[in-house]
Amino acid sequence: MNENWTPNSYSTAPPPAAQNPKQRGSRIVVPVLIASLLSAGLAAGGTALVINNDDRSTTITTVRESAATLISNSGSTVMPAVLSGAMDIPTMYKKYGAGVVRVEHSSGLGSGFVIDSEGHILTNAHVVDGATSEITVSFSNEEEVVAKVIGIDNATDVAVLKVDLPASALTVIPLGDSATQQVGDAVVAIGNPFGQDRTVTSGIISAVARSIQAPNGFMIDGAIQTDASINHGNSGGPLLNMQGRVIGINSQINTGGTGDGNVGIGFAVPINLVKQVVSDLMTTGKAQHAWLGVQLSEVNPTLASQVKIGSDFGAMIAKVAPNSPAAKAGLTGATGETTIQGQTYAIGGDVVVEANGTKIETIKDLQAAVSALKPGDKLELVTKTSTGATKNVTVTLGDQPQDPIALAG
Repeated sequence: MNENWTPNSYSTAPPPAAQNPKQRGSRIVVPVLIASLLSAGLAAGGTALVINNDDRSTTITTVRESAATLISNSGSTVMPAVLSGAMDIPTMYKKYGAGVVRVEHSSGLGSGFVIDSEGHILTNAHVVDGATSEITVSFSNEEEVVAKVIGIDNATDVAVLKVDLPASALTVIPLGDSATQQVGDAVVAIGNPFGQDRTVTSGIISAVARSIQAPNGFMIDGAIQTDASINHGNSGGPLLNMQGRVIGINSQINTGGTGDGNVGIGFAVPINLVKQVVSDLMTTGKAQHAWLGVQLSEVNPTLASQVKIGSDFGAMIAKVAPNSPAAKAGLTGATGETTIQGQTYAIGGDVVVEANGTKIETIKDLQAAVSALKPGDKLELVTKTSTGATKNVTVTLGDQPQDPIALAG
């Protein structure tokens, strides 16, 4: 859905899309763009809104995954053949460092990387946002080239640029599979922190399935957290695994309330989410995001043992966005809430236990089911009411609205 509800508050209006950085206690998450005078620039990050038990919010607004390769509008394969086997950092930097570029315009500086021999470059949407002059791209030989904006998707913080250069002048960095990465895997970040061109840092994957806020106010699910040093100017640069494949686009840092510097908590938009967005932007100039339009709350045996909710697993519908696909299909939101062992749960709403024939045990299962589809697709849901009755619901998924504030009315 598109309202940026805060967990356990059930408010009906999200914060303005321009509200940033997002702050909770001493936690400050900011984009890693260098704007004028090294200010923070705009917030980064968006797809999914749920209520869960660890005070994170996210929405069932998702992007379908791509196939094994990414096809551009010219029919060429964007994802080059990937490597086999790990490599050390010096070897990786020597092989792919030249594929990382500096993206600059009148009010900002960030990073990007080359993804094909036709000159397409990936970066963050917030890196190119607000440009009032030409966007230029600088390569390792310090050659500066004017870049054309092919498309921008503020819901996932992705932008595609293109430069007119021969293939021989380009170093293509292969895209990997973010779904196969695990906590503890080693990673490498390359970018332009504070304007220091093609700086390489390394670390591990600290966590997966994080949620970060997009420039348009939605949430991006599945973000990769890393302790590799990321600072302002790293926005749009690649996060690579040790096979030299891009598994994410570095987008935000958590400053821990200390200011703008790195404290070992950075976030990257997962490359599997990016792939289809890029394909859509190259083909039509616009990315589509399948949208269900619900706010969710976790269901578990502890809750079911104390409250009659119809099921001890699944995803509780806490709230249904007005005029959303879920509302039109007749899905019912929660009628109240309860607190058990310090955790607050929604109660009284439909509990989704199956989607298109697949068992739904958690919120993330339902998000994945929507992710696999596109606007206009049918989603066959099996739900349990608070009385335990089974209800079959067919939802025709919509296209995520661009403005969460307009959605909130």
